Amino acid sequence: MMATTRAQRALTARELAERFDRSPRTIRRIIAEERSSYEARAQDRRARILELHAQGLGVRAIARELDCSPGLVSTRLKEAREAGAI
Repeated sequence: MMATTRAQRALTARELAERFDRSPRTIRRIIAEERSSYEARAQDRRARILELHAQGLGVRAIARELDCSPGLVSTRLKEAREAGAI
């Protein structure tokens, strides 16, 4: 299972706002990901981090596998330890 990453935008909200004569806030609201979708992706990533950790992978290896930062992996593992999940 590969991590799904969102496409990186070429322009900032401010640049798009100037181009379309709208406010940056309006542009952010239009292009924002649905919260439920974001939370589902985040939950999937947390579960995958725990799964890979259980397989014996280290923080950096998990980060490479999921295309995220080692700091994020470390934080999620710390949260899981505090919650008693691992």
